[in-house]
Amino acid sequence: MSIKQISVFLENKPGALCTMTGVLAQCGIDMRAFSLAETSDFGIARIIVNDVYKTATVLKDAGYVHNVTPVLGVAIPDVPGGLNKVLQVLADAQVNVEYMYAFLGGKDTDHAYMIFRVADAAAAASALARRDIQVVEQEEIDKL
Repeated sequence: MSIKQISVFLENKPGALCTMTGVLAQCGIDMRAFSLAETSDFGIARIIVNDVYKTATVLKDAGYVHNVTPVLGVAIPDVPGGLNKVLQVLADAQVNVEYMYAFLGGKDTDHAYMIFRVADAAAAASALARRDIQVVEQEEIDKL
């Protein structure tokens, strides 16, 4: 029960990010979510895409160092405190959040969507399900 995130390692220099996203655009890859972390020498672009296999192949063929990581997608009611409720469930379940970022859900305006990298995805998904919080699957992301 997870979404596949692709992390792409990039030099931290002008145009590096544009070049990588240009390769994806030319190959018809649709990015659903995107996060960028950086240091002085390199960056890590974390992306959720419509076609994981094709994206990984395109990146490999273009010479990009990347890896695929399972992450947890969560639909959060778009109301004040919605994120806090999710974080409280994870805290109560003793699940550590390593990082997270948001993405748009297309026509769904009742929910915000978050990607969570957690230490124990199974425990997190179970705890969220017990509280009727929707975990989003890869197939659902592909359709957004």
